[in-house]
Amino acid sequence: MNRFRILSLFVLLLGGQALAAPLAYVPNEKSGTVSVIDTGSGAVLRQIAAGKRPRGIAADPAGARLFVTDAGSNALLVIDTANGALLRTIALGKSPEGVSASADGRYVAVAVEESNSVTLIDARSGEVLADMPVRGKNPEHAVFSPDARWLLVSAEEAEQVDVIDVAARKQSGSIAVGLRPRGMGFSADGARAYVACELDNAVYVLDMPALKTLVRIPAGRNANGIAVHPNGSRVYVSNGIDGSVMAIDTASNAVVATIAVGKRPWNMALTPDGARLYVANGRSNSVSVIDTATVVKQADIAVGELPWGVVIR
Repeated sequence: MNRFRILSLFVLLLGGQALAAPLAYVPNEKSGTVSVIDTGSGAVLRQIAAGKRPRGIAADPAGARLFVTDAGSNALLVIDTANGALLRTIALGKSPEGVSASADGRYVAVAVEESNSVTLIDARSGEVLADMPVRGKNPEHAVFSPDARWLLVSAEEAEQVDVIDVAARKQSGSIAVGLRPRGMGFSADGARAYVACELDNAVYVLDMPALKTLVRIPAGRNANGIAVHPNGSRVYVSNGIDGSVMAIDTASNAVVATIAVGKRPWNMALTPDGARLYVANGRSNSVSVIDTATVVKQADIAVGELPWGVVIR
């Protein structure tokens, strides 16, 4: 019996009610689907149809809806997680990629590559509120700060991350980092941000109140995805060429572990308790699951073709 099956036998009870394990949602760009994984058992429960080329993915705070960018139709798909039904299609500019949902449930933001902009959307109504130009060319990710005050934007052709003031709905500044910033993540209090820079093979630590870089941390080749542990003690970075994930201690800003995963690890997500890290392996058509306490890979779960990332709710 594998470890996932053993874990699934230990069902937590609260007032006699069983607590279901959160679900991991994985967009598969080439398959046109989203794989749904039970994080308790490790089983793939189903595949949800998601346009022609699903890439970026986010979920509302309650986990009732998914927001998926479809590069094939240049749209944001709003999907009901209960039954996989398409609730709404929102037209976007050409080649939308990363998508982020604000923690308060009010907004969704999408990085749109060919228009060099970020589209801000009302999460409840689907209304497009603004399309905000940024300095970086081919923006890939637009990530909300925990308080939704800022959007941090990375781009393929850039040596900075752009900062959008959400209330003003325009870019308010930039922070210098390494070449080709990709994945980003915030500490829980929003004071720090972490940016993986692919062509610099490094992670940059940003002081958000001061809007400046604090330190550069060497990482692996083609550093890409970022995930920040809920307690702030560690940051994880995926290395595309190396096929690995590194764990960084945030107190010392030092790499404390390197874990082999699949081919071209990309974007990642942690379970809400921070116990497990799910890594999308784009060229292995799999998701690697890492135990964050032991820093050991537990399993590889087969998904669709060319998985782009993970969101967990």
